[in-house]
Amino acid sequence: MELKNISQNNIDILKKYEVYLYTVKQLSDNSVISYILDIYKYLKYIKKDYNQTTNNDIYNYLKYLSKDKYSVYSVARKISSIKLFYNYLDNEDIYILEVNIERPSFYKKLPTILSIYEVDKLLDIKLNTPYDYRNKAMLELMYATGLRVSELVSLTSNNIDLESNIVRCYGKGNKERIVPIGSVASKYVKLYLTEYRQSLQKRTICDNLFLNNHGNPLTRQGFLLILKNIAKEKGIEKNITPHMLRHSFATHLLNNGADLRSIQLMLGHSNISTTQIYTNVSNEKLIENYELFHPRKWKRGKAWI
Repeated sequence: MELKNISQNNIDILKKYEVYLYTVKQLSDNSVISYILDIYKYLKYIKKDYNQTTNNDIYNYLKYLSKDKYSVYSVARKISSIKLFYNYLDNEDIYILEVNIERPSFYKKLPTILSIYEVDKLLDIKLNTPYDYRNKAMLELMYATGLRVSELVSLTSNNIDLESNIVRCYGKGNKERIVPIGSVASKYVKLYLTEYRQSLQKRTICDNLFLNNHGNPLTRQGFLLILKNIAKEKGIEKNITPHMLRHSFATHLLNNGADLRSIQLMLGHSNISTTQIYTNVSNEKLIENYELFHPRKWKRGKAWI
C-alpha cells in the first residue's frame, strides 16, 4: 500500500503496526490491509502525528464520516480499528491515549416503526376462523404490551390475568416483569382463549397460549410468517418484523405522554439508556413535522427566511 500525504512519523508507525498485525495478531492479508487503511485515512484527515492526537480528534473524524454518509456498520468498524491502533501504541509503550469514544449518538440506528394508521390497518383482521381469532389476539397483545416475539410465543394461559388486565412474562436473563394489557387486547385474548383455542388443540397437551395448526406451540418463525402475510394483505409496504411492533408500542406511548421510566419497565430494559433511543425517534418526527408544516421552516444547518 502506498502511503502518502501523511508525515514520515505516521508512515513509520504504520509500518511497525503492520508488522504487529501480522506477527502478534496473526491476521490475514485482507484484515491487515483493512486495519492499516482505516488508520491511514484517520491520520490523513486529522493532519497530526499519531503521538499528538486526542479523543477530540477521534470524535471530529467520526463526525466528518457522518457528513460523508458512511453506514453505521462502516463507522463501527472504523471505531474498532482506531481502538485497536491505540491499544497497540499503549501495549508497546509508544504513546498512551485512553480512548473513551463509543459509537456517537448520530450513528445510533433509529428503529423503524409503524404509524398509528398502519397499526390500525394491521390489526383490522376479518374474524372468520379460529386462526383469525388467534392472529387477532396475538397482534393486539403484542402491540398492547411491547412483548418480544420470544416472550409472546412462550406465554401460557397462566401468564395472563384477564381480571386484572396484566400479563406476566420472562425476558432476557429470565427476569420476570408484569405489563398491563389494554381493554381491546384483553377482549380478544379472552375471546380466543375461551372460545377458539380449544379447537386448535390436537391430541397433544400443550400449555402455550398460542398454538399452530398442529396443536403445538407457535414458533417465532411461524409468528413472523403470519405477521408478514397479514401486512402484505393489508398493503403495508414496510419490511415488517415482530420487533417493529415493539418499537411502535414504545414510540406511540412516548408520543402520547408516557414517561420514559414506565416504558423502560414495560419493555424490560435493564438500562434506561436503551429506552432513550425512542426519544430520538420522537425528535426526528418533531423535526420532520416542523419542516413540513411551519410557514417559515428551516432545515438542519440552513435557515429559510
